[in-house]
Amino acid sequence: MPKPKSKSTSTSKSTALEYTLTNDVLFKMLFRDYPELLKHLVAELLKIPFDSIGSFTVKNPEMPPDSMLEKFCRLDIVMEVDGRLVDLEVQVGKEKNFRDRALFNWARLFSSGLPSGDDYSELPPSIVISILAFPLFKCAEFHSEYSALEVNRHERLTDKMGLHFFELPKLPKVTDGNDKLQLWLALFKAKTEQELKHLITIGGTIMAQAVEAYHHVSASGEFKELERLRDRARRDEASALAYARREGARKADEKWEGVVAEKDKTYAAVLAKKDAILAERNAALAERDRAVAAAEAELKALRAQLGL
Repeated sequence: MPKPKSKSTSTSKSTALEYTLTNDVLFKMLFRDYPELLKHLVAELLKIPFDSIGSFTVKNPEMPPDSMLEKFCRLDIVMEVDGRLVDLEVQVGKEKNFRDRALFNWARLFSSGLPSGDDYSELPPSIVISILAFPLFKCAEFHSEYSALEVNRHERLTDKMGLHFFELPKLPKVTDGNDKLQLWLALFKAKTEQELKHLITIGGTIMAQAVEAYHHVSASGEFKELERLRDRARRDEASALAYARREGARKADEKWEGVVAEKDKTYAAVLAKKDAILAERNAALAERDRAVAAAEAELKALRAQLGL
């Protein structure tokens, strides 16, 4: 009898992606190797016409393997875009102080734009863009833009400050191929091959090129090695933080035990002193009772002699 044909249990359409574009190593490698795609992405993120961009340079394309093992290594992309400094990063893990960190990154970027001896007026506009895999603000919009404004008049302090946050969980399902910004963000959010195919179908040439670049980079030996080093750094960092927490807890316990022991010692001394005082008072009371009893006995004897 012929063997029955086995049914396929999976198809490429529904295959989960091993890595998403929110992986910081994949993110930086892809846009380092495909700067034209990065240029398209930045044009949509900053809402500027692609064809209007004249000067476009990635200022930190390097990815030395040693840096992957550094503590808290950031794999952002710093660019010069028509005189603006732009720092683009993806962030997967939610941090309690992420807003402060974003502001710090902007301050560092802004201060780096002034060569020694130049006038402050020469400082270029500096923009930090964060693509987040978690919700950050209590709003429905997936895009939030911040600048420095006067509290009452809402007058802008300077046009050289900009912080953009794109929250992927708030991104609606993309059905309009003309909305290039949402197409790009959906690419970052995509978790299956089916989603990538959908983006190619509605997004046209640029999305097709971006998905092809994603497949090429994510399958490369360089990416796999850098990701191995990056994963090792993540695990080492997590281990170090866990150890620090355990040590902190242990030292806190030891300190608390010492405080309790010292308090117990103090209480014991107080109780001992109290017991000594009570014993002394009881002895005095007993001596008084004996004196009273002796006096009463003497009085009774005297009355007997007198016949009273």
